[in-house]
Amino acid sequence: MRSASAIIAALLLVMPAGIATAGNRASFVEPKLYIAKGGAVSPQVALTLDACSGQTDPRILNTLVENHIPATIFVTARWMRRNAEALAVMRAHPDLFELENHGLNHIPAIDNQPTMFGLKTAGSEAAIRTEIQGGVDAMLASAVAKPVWYRDATARYSDNGIRIIHDMGYRVAGYSLNADMGASLMAGQVEKRISAAKDGDVIIAHINQPSRVAGAGVAKGILTLQQKGFRFVRLQDVTVSAQPVHSGV
Repeated sequence: MRSASAIIAALLLVMPAGIATAGNRASFVEPKLYIAKGGAVSPQVALTLDACSGQTDPRILNTLVENHIPATIFVTARWMRRNAEALAVMRAHPDLFELENHGLNHIPAIDNQPTMFGLKTAGSEAAIRTEIQGGVDAMLASAVAKPVWYRDATARYSDNGIRIIHDMGYRVAGYSLNADMGASLMAGQVEKRISAAKDGDVIIAHINQPSRVAGAGVAKGILTLQQKGFRFVRLQDVTVSAQPVHSGV
């Protein structure tokens, strides 16, 4: 049963942005998620980690398990197929890990432009639905609980993508602090970003890039926050108070 002390209010704010395309501007939305502040005595953050594809970073996973730090892990079907051992570790610690949907093949939920950050987008409403449902089906097939949240590749969405996610019964998982910029930053940069987190932040980082130095920074930054007295919560312990969606062109 969910602890009453772990139930906290959250506010989802979606920030508009636009990308220029040939002859027009295609819009997208980039959600930001905050949780309620815990206060000076016990500031709190939500740590969310994307498992897009590839492998598992043991530096991060071991840090979480050994220090009893909760986190929400967004898994793709691709990642689950290739990381059965890590998935088993997460499932063995339900008190620490909440597993949520990151899609079937790590495809942006965008239907109004062909690429986002170099990734081919879904391109149609039907493809967006297939990507979302494929992730759900893979989770259920792996004996993982049905997800509540959805985060696509790139964490950017078309207006139709946002609508479809909501229509399918899921919440859009934004964030307020980008810790590793897709695991592309140096370890020191990542550590500095995480250690500077503020009360109420939702942190995004990646747990699927063990060959990159960013993972070491994620692990160190997490421990720094813990030493500073921060409490970590999972998204399943968060009550959403509002989800306004505003997209721009």
